[in-house]
Amino acid sequence: MSGVQLLTVGDDEGEQRLDRWLKRHFAQLNQGAIEKLCRTGQIRVDGGRVKASTHVLPGQEVRVPPIPENAPAPVAAPARATRITADDERMIQSAVLWRDEHIIALNKPPGLPSQGGSGQGNRHVDGLTEALKFGYKDRPKLVHRLDKDTSGVLLLARTDRIARALSEAFRERDTRKIYWAIVAGVPSPRKGTVRFGLLKSPGRGGDERMICIHPGQVAETEGAKRATTDYAVLDALGSRAAWVALVPITGRTHQLRAHMAEMGHPIIGDGKYGGSGQENLGEGWGAQLGGDISRKLHLHARSIHFIHPITKKPITLVAPLPEHMARSWKTFGWNENDVPADPFEEEA
Repeated sequence: MSGVQLLTVGDDEGEQRLDRWLKRHFAQLNQGAIEKLCRTGQIRVDGGRVKASTHVLPGQEVRVPPIPENAPAPVAAPARATRITADDERMIQSAVLWRDEHIIALNKPPGLPSQGGSGQGNRHVDGLTEALKFGYKDRPKLVHRLDKDTSGVLLLARTDRIARALSEAFRERDTRKIYWAIVAGVPSPRKGTVRFGLLKSPGRGGDERMICIHPGQVAETEGAKRATTDYAVLDALGSRAAWVALVPITGRTHQLRAHMAEMGHPIIGDGKYGGSGQENLGEGWGAQLGGDISRKLHLHARSIHFIHPITKKPITLVAPLPEHMARSWKTFGWNENDVPADPFEEEA
């Protein structure tokens, strides 16, 4: 049995319900046990009492009381099998980018949420993992998330042991993710770091939005979290648009989208942070380019690098662009092979 633990919600874990977060870290806990521990005040978040349904955010500290390593499984009614259509089964299996006996990597399609939640509907990656068991008894588990409209590399662990190891790697920032995006205008300087903090500002109907806070005001702004993004311009279309690489040093909700918009260069197709669909004509504000360029979000988790928790070998996975972004690259005459895999390591 472990002692009392103070765990920090990882930057790459995003916002999620406390009970779901706990189950991913302590597979032996069932729902009834979690609710009892919350009800008696043994589980706390940032020192305060919480409910199992409370949403936790990256950076928050969760107090967990001593938990038996092998708690007996509860006696419960058989779980109702998740109904997955044949089309969805083919779709999610075709999204598998790489897998071994420990990890599955998906190239998540745009428009498919990572998990269920406010406004996300019932069709999401987590709900389709029944089709990704590939002979295993248990479904694979998400260890990080991507926004609904963001495509690209998404890791799932095939066992609880691997889920814990990968979650720890994300918390300790032992993974490296590089995103590609098209932004309105051309950032200047062409390589740099954005350090604006982020503050959650809930909108109506669950339309969550993050507000950027000046780095010097983060400490005195209640609820604000520090956030850091590296960016590099890889190519440009005159002064109208740029192909950028983005590395989230921290992993806050909507971080890349909010940071680029704060710079005055919103990601193309981002109606939430990019001016409600206004067209950018070169110098003005707006996240649409018009013509044949798709109005979908142009943000893609291009690659991820991590150390395999079992083999200890370095793994780098690269996800092809989704169809709407590949069309934009073709229109602009950009070639994926003309840029370095990691532009931030070029200079030495």
